[in-house]
Amino acid sequence: MPGGVKQQGPEARVAAVKESLAAGLARVDPYHRLRGRPVRYETTAGQTLEITFRDVPSIGEAEVNGIKKLLGGKSFCTVSPQSRERLIVRFVVPLE
Repeated sequence: MPGGVKQQGPEARVAAVKESLAAGLARVDPYHRLRGRPVRYETTAGQTLEITFRDVPSIGEAEVNGIKKLLGGKSFCTVSPQSRERLIVRFVVPLE
């Protein structure tokens, strides 16, 4: 590659995202709304990574923005009800 810049493949990008979340989640989630919750990572056609947190009691804009910063790139977030008292928080990250 020109200039020594290395292009990351999808697997490397997924590993980098997981590492970034593990290292930074405590900093951006001071109320433990996401930490310790069931989380699922799923890739779609090697193009996007979907990160789903389940059983979330509530989520604030500051936490969402903090996670998006950790994920980098053009990620987006959806929040949907799981039950009367719990939410599903889903982040989608392009792997390109």
